[in-house]
Amino acid sequence: MTSPVGTRLGSGGPWEDRFGYSRVVRVGNLAITAGCTSTVDGQVAHVGDAAAQTAQALRIGLDALAEVGAGPANVIRTRMYVTDRRHADEVGRAHNAVFGAVRPVATMVVVAGLIDPEQLVEVELEAYLS
Repeated sequence: MTSPVGTRLGSGGPWEDRFGYSRVVRVGNLAITAGCTSTVDGQVAHVGDAAAQTAQALRIGLDALAEVGAGPANVIRTRMYVTDRRHADEVGRAHNAVFGAVRPVATMVVVAGLIDPEQLVEVELEAYLS
């Protein structure tokens, strides 16, 4: 959907319509994703595996950015929310596997929990298109 403030696209995820948000919004040269988890077809994928959940969440975010013309090289900021600090290293390594050459600014925060207790990590991506 194009609105006066840019393009807003959904992914059909289970919470977008219920909570009223878009998967990705592009305004001018900036594209931002909502929080992405390893939820696929309404089910958490890779239960118990923080690295695989991170890789899946990053794929979901990058797929959303691709819909508005951005690729991994356009990503300038990532945010990672992990439910346990013990997962930080494996989440960071999964992030590095995707963004090691790109080197966006990044934040990783330990949170009390996510919307589904099987989710171990949630990521947000921001991209700039010149």
